[in-house]
Amino acid sequence: MIIGLHHVLLAAPPGSEPELRAFYAGVLGLREVPKPPELAKRGGVWFRGPGVEIHLGVEEGFTPPRKAHAAFLVDDLDALVARLPGAVPDDLLPGFPRVYVKDPVGNRIELLQAS
Repeated sequence: MIIGLHHVLLAAPPGSEPELRAFYAGVLGLREVPKPPELAKRGGVWFRGPGVEIHLGVEEGFTPPRKAHAAFLVDDLDALVARLPGAVPDDLLPGFPRVYVKDPVGNRIELLQAS
């Protein structure tokens, strides 16, 4: 029986870790967590916040998915959107104001807040 979600893995191109850190830690406010030594050799970067963990793994020939995405609940969508030029609002999910953004490598990210 599933009891929770441990993490979400998104792909990223080799060498993109600095841009990913700037976005996921700098803009979204997640904390970078160290990867286990054997996994760190592969590149990529992991982040954690209250109730969420996201792993960004290096993939040769990376192409961002068009529709697949991670969705993060936030406590102040308006404040976050102010720091995210290019956020695309969407009002199709009743009770959840939300926007879509792209991370620095093109992964689609949904940010939503319960109303």
